[in-house]
Amino acid sequence: MAPEPANPLPQLPPKLLKQMNPREVAATLSRDPRLILPIGTVEKTHPELPMGASTIVVECVADALSGEFGVLRAPTVEYGVNTTSEPEYPASVTLRKKTLHRMLNDLLTTWECHGVNEFILLTAHGYDPHLEAISTVGTVHARVRVVDLFAVNLSDLVGVRRSEDDRGSIYASLLMYLAPSLVNAANVEQGVSAEQGRALYERIRARISERIFLAPVPAE
Repeated sequence: MAPEPANPLPQLPPKLLKQMNPREVAATLSRDPRLILPIGTVEKTHPELPMGASTIVVECVADALSGEFGVLRAPTVEYGVNTTSEPEYPASVTLRKKTLHRMLNDLLTTWECHGVNEFILLTAHGYDPHLEAISTVGTVHARVRVVDLFAVNLSDLVGVRRSEDDRGSIYASLLMYLAPSLVNAANVEQGVSAEQGRALYERIRARISERIFLAPVPAE
């Protein structure tokens, strides 16, 4: 489960697949045959942030949505597709695009055979090959919905721009709210704050709730 936020919003506990027995999983899927799958990365997002920053963010959002809507939440896929690691960040690691794609195909095929009819694949990493690996996953009948958290419009929030270079400060603000013990706040740039992180998190969570969980299912 993701770290506890410093000032958490009211939240029901998530439906964590890895902590449930088979009867509990079956009962949850009988009520709602959807599955949330967070997909993270291990990479440098900001000099003052942990290597799993994008994973921590996407897990927090996944936990919140699972608790709010009672939807089963799968164990996180912690590795994604990244650019080539810089020498000063030797712990960065990447999967090849086809490796992530094949792994997700295998996972979704198995879960679909057990009754899942809709997958919500969440990621907080906008690298094009990473998103391509996820968005091209196929199923027989189940619906697959891919959500990049940074596709949510954040441009009206103070201090947040949309260029690729600014995502480090967005991660920093989010983690200062979601997991402050993991951020060296004294060394982050001006304007990055837990207050901004809370605004970003609330916007992301609300937009995904509206568009993925509350919007009517389109006709076939």
